[in-house]
Amino acid sequence: MPILSLLIFIPLIGAAVILFLNTERHRKAICWTATVAAAVAFVLSLGVWVRFVPGQPGMQFTELADWIDALNIHYHLGIDGLSLPLILLTTLLSLLSVIYSWRITDRIKEYMIFFLLLETGILGVFCALDFFLFYIFWEVSLVPMFFLIGIWGGPRRAYAAIKFFIYTLIGSLAILLGILALYFASTPHTFDMIELARQHPFAGGGIAAALVFWGFFLGFAIKVPLFPFHTWLPDAHVEAPTAGSVILAGVLLKMGCYGFIRVNLPILPEASRHFALWIAVLALISIIYGALCAMAQKDLKRMIAYSSVNHMGYVMLGIAAAVAFVAPEAVGQAVQHSRIVALNGAVLQMVAHGIITGALFFLVGVIYERTHLRDIDAFGGLAKQMPVYAGIMMLACFASLGLPGLAGFAAEFLVFLGSYGIYKLITGLALLGIAITAAYFLMMIQGVFLGELRERWQNLRDLDAGELVATIPLAVLMLAIGLYPDLILAVVDPASTALVTNLEQFYRLSDVIASLGG
Repeated sequence: MPILSLLIFIPLIGAAVILFLNTERHRKAICWTATVAAAVAFVLSLGVWVRFVPGQPGMQFTELADWIDALNIHYHLGIDGLSLPLILLTTLLSLLSVIYSWRITDRIKEYMIFFLLLETGILGVFCALDFFLFYIFWEVSLVPMFFLIGIWGGPRRAYAAIKFFIYTLIGSLAILLGILALYFASTPHTFDMIELARQHPFAGGGIAAALVFWGFFLGFAIKVPLFPFHTWLPDAHVEAPTAGSVILAGVLLKMGCYGFIRVNLPILPEASRHFALWIAVLALISIIYGALCAMAQKDLKRMIAYSSVNHMGYVMLGIAAAVAFVAPEAVGQAVQHSRIVALNGAVLQMVAHGIITGALFFLVGVIYERTHLRDIDAFGGLAKQMPVYAGIMMLACFASLGLPGLAGFAAEFLVFLGSYGIYKLITGLALLGIAITAAYFLMMIQGVFLGELRERWQNLRDLDAGELVATIPLAVLMLAIGLYPDLILAVVDPASTALVTNLEQFYRLSDVIASLGG
């Protein structure tokens, strides 16, 4: 059974069904159809998780069919331990977001259609193994988010949506140029990502390899977003509807990180190693700059948006460490182990950040819908009036600042543990990000939840059933992954080990060839 195709296109089928429903007469039917479609996709992803065999070489659940023979383009899907956790994260957050979005009153039909189309695009990116198909899904994910921000966003939604679209479109064009360069450099010409990783078309390619690498880098770095390509993110988050912010931070940013792992590392290994230090430096800037910007914010949503810049910096630091240049005489088991641990930490950080930040944006949406305010200084003492809300929010904040026993700590610990064996100074400086993150989250908790309750907030109600359904599963996962990270690492580690081992073998061979040539 083509389970990956079903997984990808079930949300699209749900969107097609909604297309034939009348907004005024079938509002509940629209919401139920979207919920069922998202729920089926989530159940299918659970089935894939259960049937997945960690450590099995190569891709699993592969689907391969001829598509455009003249250009050697195939419909090629498959997953490994690096993509599976992101698929499950996507289906979970999409389901919770659809449930939360039942409260949308304006143009619910179009909203749900765009949301399900967005889920199809994201899932397709994580499953595609042919660059032509990968690029189609990459672009499909861009359009729905543009409309979700532009139609259902805040007062400055038009500006934020256009800025988001321009930034990501420029990145997409850079990726397209990189894909075409790989296609024409391969023999025979192919868009197959597995075959291109085997051929390494630009091995020893010098300037050409560098240009292709930076093309992909630009597209993926904008999506991450990595400093200095991050400026679209705070505006998009602030203006996006609550569920849109959840998917944007929880999953859409991970597409950029995933692109580095799936494309740059295995297909352009020499260029990745050559420029790893530059990526690590940009990651360090993202970590400290993002944390400082978050600390300066009074708007809750903008603060969490900048915290994403900070936390995605940890992911990029782990990815850079996984391919960093190390003198041949220093390479050994310790270095290889550090690389694997850093890459494991990067993937775990993607999952942890998606869960934690998804919960934070849900919770900010809750308070905004009740008060129409997000200013930290406008609140105070809410823990007395909304104890359940305060408890879940504090748990998410503690997880984000890296409190031991929660998901954020497990991920960041692995990133620092692995990266320290490669980049000691950069990793040491990156630790400042944790201290600053702790400072701004504790300041936010104190300002919003502690102290005396203001009279104007004495009638605020606590979380309702729909809000609990959207946030409780994420709170449970923060604890589960924090206490037992192997829940995710058991799937990720064999794939990380295989990727790092293949890269080490390639580097040893290329170093030998270079020495002989010298």
